[in-house]
Amino acid sequence: MEYKIAVLPGDGIGPEIIAEAVKVLDAVANRFGHRFLYRYGLIGGSAMREGMDPYPDETHRICTEADAILFGAIGDPLYDKNPDAKVRPEQGLLAMRKKLGLYANLRPVKMYPELLDLSPLKEERILGADLLVVRELTGGLYFGEPRELRNNGTLAVDTCLYSVEEIERIAHVAFKMARLRRKKVTLVDKANVLETSRLWRRVVAAMAPEYPDIELDYLFVDNAAMQLITNPKRFDVILTENLFGDILSDEASVISGSIGLLPSASIGDRVPLFEPIHGSYPEGAGKNIANPLAAILSAAMLLRTAFGLAAEADAIENAVETTIRRNILTADLKPVNPATTSETGDFIAANL
Repeated sequence: MEYKIAVLPGDGIGPEIIAEAVKVLDAVANRFGHRFLYRYGLIGGSAMREGMDPYPDETHRICTEADAILFGAIGDPLYDKNPDAKVRPEQGLLAMRKKLGLYANLRPVKMYPELLDLSPLKEERILGADLLVVRELTGGLYFGEPRELRNNGTLAVDTCLYSVEEIERIAHVAFKMARLRRKKVTLVDKANVLETSRLWRRVVAAMAPEYPDIELDYLFVDNAAMQLITNPKRFDVILTENLFGDILSDEASVISGSIGLLPSASIGDRVPLFEPIHGSYPEGAGKNIANPLAAILSAAMLLRTAFGLAAEADAIENAVETTIRRNILTADLKPVNPATTSETGDFIAANL
């Protein structure tokens, strides 16, 4: 089979980790007889350094002509020093999500038994934890209007907006994901305070009879944040809005021992996007020390979710597990005598 993949390495460690993910995809292509056609584009700070918008029109064209997108990381300290800057690298990611209609973000959190001692939580709390955060991605505070400074910069306004349609489409994704897992959805909101959260709860509750095989429960976001630390095994699928999902999914990533282990998918109306959940880590850029496992596992999600290549995705995930068992790990997981970024990718590719 032949597939077109838009590759957006982005900023910081993005180019290094994406190079390893592409290396692994090439190994899959050789083993299974596929052909992956890569087209590269600029985004974020890498585009701005070339005098372009953070999500250039050419990059958008490359994405719309692809079957899937593999993305690295976004964020450049060169543009972080001015809080009043009108254009920032992160706007490139927001623009891409909006233009491509990527309204559903899927973030799985899985524990690897060999790495339990790296988690800040006690083993008995996290052993067996396996959850999926389904985050709404194109609404809420990140996109609501008006968003502005008023009264000569002494008053700031952000607007949180959600429609029934936006809530329904992401809730359908969560219920369907739960059917593939342990059949439980937890809606996380702040319905005791926020009108948008009350709408979320009314809409999702009304949809529940469409999925009689799925258990639905509710948590306020502050309680959910506590439960993720004290009892993460209570969760199967977490359904939540944009801001809450951003915060909770990063919190959940700590359970695994390193944010460098977790992949994600963003799906919607057009081309799906796959990316590690970590940031650009500019301090580690160019040093060959970054953990590529999240990017490589994102490539596995790409094969499974976008192309329906389950055996190929399984092969990557098995190779990652072998790498962890063999203790071939980067410095975030193995401070003494760690493997480099490229050595980790080489080992996984060789296993394939």
